[in-house]
Amino acid sequence: MLRRLVIRDVVLIQALDLSFREGLGVLTGETGAGKSILLDALGLALGGRGGAEVVRVGAAQAMAMAEFEIPETHPVRAWAEEQGYLWEPGEPLILRRVVSAEGRGRAFLNDQPASLAALKAAGSLLVEIHGQFDERGLLNPAGHRRLLDLYAANGPRLTEVRRLWRARSEAEAARSAAEAALTEARREVDFISHALEELDDLAPRPGEEEALDATRRGLRRAEQIAGDVARAAELLGAQGAEGRMAEALRWLEGAAPRAEALLDPALAALDRALAELSEAAREVDRALESLAFDPRRLEEAEERLFALRGLARKHQTQVEDLPKLREALAAKMAFISAGEERLKALDAAAEAARKAYSLAAGELGAARRKAGEALAAAVAEELAPLRMERAQFRVKIDSDPAQAGPEGQDRVSFEAATNPGSRPGPLDKIASGGELARFLLAIKARLADSDDPKTLIFDEIDSGVGGAAADAVGRRLQKIGEAGQALAVTHSPQVAARARDHWRISKRLVETPEGPAARTEVEALTGVARLEELARMLAGETITPQAREAAASLLALAQDKAA
Repeated sequence: MLRRLVIRDVVLIQALDLSFREGLGVLTGETGAGKSILLDALGLALGGRGGAEVVRVGAAQAMAMAEFEIPETHPVRAWAEEQGYLWEPGEPLILRRVVSAEGRGRAFLNDQPASLAALKAAGSLLVEIHGQFDERGLLNPAGHRRLLDLYAANGPRLTEVRRLWRARSEAEAARSAAEAALTEARREVDFISHALEELDDLAPRPGEEEALDATRRGLRRAEQIAGDVARAAELLGAQGAEGRMAEALRWLEGAAPRAEALLDPALAALDRALAELSEAAREVDRALESLAFDPRRLEEAEERLFALRGLARKHQTQVEDLPKLREALAAKMAFISAGEERLKALDAAAEAARKAYSLAAGELGAARRKAGEALAAAVAEELAPLRMERAQFRVKIDSDPAQAGPEGQDRVSFEAATNPGSRPGPLDKIASGGELARFLLAIKARLADSDDPKTLIFDEIDSGVGGAAADAVGRRLQKIGEAGQALAVTHSPQVAARARDHWRISKRLVETPEGPAARTEVEALTGVARLEELARMLAGETITPQAREAAASLLALAQDKAA
């Protein structure tokens, strides 16, 4: 619901701050006073077009701000969340537009920078502006289906159809993807089979490359140092140091009895040294055993390593990933083998999803046809008081599975015949501007109790009608306002008398440093001021006592009927 409109330096409006409430509000004034400027300023805040021409002469920039009170269930909340705009529960939604004198514009949503497209998207969820030449909801058949669904209270059915459409789309996408994957896999079956054979023959194991590389390095080191270790073993052994020390020990042991203990220390030391030397010789022998070089082992390790790396290069992967590659190829081969059965199952699932959707879409279509007949009859009842008793209105519904979508498979269009005996056709081809306005009013009056959370603005929708027809327009606007919020720009006193709030728009000349300049002003009317405005609308420039009396009667009658 629109709660506040703030305007600064837009065309002829210097500064304006209006507050609104639920119900019907009207804006009246002389032709040329600036009523269209007020609506243009609101349109600017809602993302409408606006360049340097909207900036008041002499001002640096123009600004329009619209503040809305939004219930928790309003569609704009879900939209704002999807778009990433921060918005605390209970806070108003504020749309603001600033245009510089050079024509550069900026847009804000709750003081967060926003694109013009975002402002327009939010505005389209909040406000509908209708006039004799701006019946977008009626002239655009895409809006007819939405209006019919609102009238039929088809919300739960639409939710179910949308869910089933998503399920159908997902099932068909899964089936198509599986078919494409199977077709692609079949093209590779020979390659996969050969690759699996190579992998199975080689049988790579996790961590094998590292182990083979370590073995190869060890064997190459053994080849390089085994000769040196063998020479050391020879020098330490029986033919080398150990043999000489043993021989020296025997000589000393033979001389020891004659040396009267003189050689005992030497014998003890030599005995210890010989024991250590024997241990060293044994360790060198053991090392020599470990370093025994077998050219065949090195050749086998290198061949295996080269084979693994060659296969990895062929498949553009790492050696350590060859086991995983084998698993993936085996799974692909299993997929090919089981592909036909899986495809049959997906076919069945897609067909079941299509049938479920078609059934729900058919039920939605039946509900729309039933509601279409009821809406046509209801609109016919509304048209008679609007001096269109001979006009015909019908809801045309074409159902075709080929045009299936998340909203069902029905094309809905509103058609009319304004002259007896003529064939119904599209509203924009059959009805004049005034007739379109009254068709719109009749439809909106019947939709007043539906769940359509927009503020409705009617721009001179009562043009060309007077007397009882004007009163009928007023009563319908009043009914629409009672269901939420409606604003009407009007020249009809019968309409203005039924409003809960009344503003008068006027234009006056003011003195500025540059000379006289026109300014548009808006005044909220109550009591005598409102009575005087109604009298002016009835009588024209000269307000007579009779006009004032008629205005009072009109106001009293409208209030009595409202009560």
